[in-house]
Amino acid sequence: MSEGLKELEGFRVKAVGIGLIGCGNISDAYLKAAEQFPVVEIVACADINPIAAQDKADRYDIEAMDIDCLLSEARIDVVLNLTTPQFHVEVGAKALRAGKHTYSEKPLAISLTEAATLIALAKDRGLRVGCAPDTFMGGAHQTARRAVDNELIGRPVAGTAFMMCPGHESWHPNPDFYYKAGGGPLMDMGPYYLTALINLLGPVKTVSGTASTSHDTRIIGSGERKDEIVNVEVPTHISAILSFVNGAIVTLTTSFDVPKHGHSPIEIYGTAGSMLVSDPNKFDGDIKVANKDEDWEILVQEHLYGDGNYRILGLVDMAQAIVSGRPHRASLELSLHVLEVMECILRSSEQEQVIHLKHLCERPAPMRPDLPFGQLD
Repeated sequence: MSEGLKELEGFRVKAVGIGLIGCGNISDAYLKAAEQFPVVEIVACADINPIAAQDKADRYDIEAMDIDCLLSEARIDVVLNLTTPQFHVEVGAKALRAGKHTYSEKPLAISLTEAATLIALAKDRGLRVGCAPDTFMGGAHQTARRAVDNELIGRPVAGTAFMMCPGHESWHPNPDFYYKAGGGPLMDMGPYYLTALINLLGPVKTVSGTASTSHDTRIIGSGERKDEIVNVEVPTHISAILSFVNGAIVTLTTSFDVPKHGHSPIEIYGTAGSMLVSDPNKFDGDIKVANKDEDWEILVQEHLYGDGNYRILGLVDMAQAIVSGRPHRASLELSLHVLEVMECILRSSEQEQVIHLKHLCERPAPMRPDLPFGQLD
């Protein structure tokens, strides 16, 4: 483990060394947030484009390395994999073979077949695999979790989840990967919604789905490639019925084909009341509950990490778990279950049948609201 020591609330903690691979748009969120958590120290970054790596290194006062050097660097304990989805397994497998734990952006892989490589390597090497999203660990979604656990709405029996927009090509300068294998609204945004639902309700038992592709091409709306045409290779509107092990039934829709809508991101309906849950792509937002005779009430948030962008919290939790020897929350098992749910929804659409899940998981442990900021144990 990295020998670096950092201050936390008046005492020193051993920092876990992090090497970042993939210096695209999302890397800034991780690099900025890392400064708030003493248990992690980002040592170096690498990218297939060395200019991009050097730019991040200069901006955040870390080292730029080529990928092979980063993987062999003794100060690095965990590889943070921020490549595009098509390379998550390739880069993750290299990290595991190099003896490094690995944590990646979502999804874990673009297929269960690909994910099997990571599962086998992690087991063989005795190493950890973590995967985003970690927004379920934020203040808003932990408040919703506590409401469910305290039975504020009774026993959850049903729910809805909607992620619908016109597509990312309007703002993203290089949106091609959103419309290739591993992309689409379900694989891109579904992990946020599914992980939030699993945090609240536990694992999914069966799924049924239907999917369509409304446009064969998309037009880039911004940046140097403005007005270029992108071919669409994946479904862009997917609806599914999720039956959870606890008996709840949730309707999920993800779409890049909807100009505008008025649905809440997530709603949970219980035997004693209902709950409106904020955007699972964010750490903050209001959580509202009501019974049939009441107006909506905003719940007081007692949990931390609800007033900013902490898009490193899952990695921080894994680093702390490595130090403490406990399970981490954004785990291989959780991300594998989310991946299987998404893959089975798409397969269900093709086969027109209900599919039973094989890879279940435990609900991740709730966050503790009684710890100071930056300390997870």
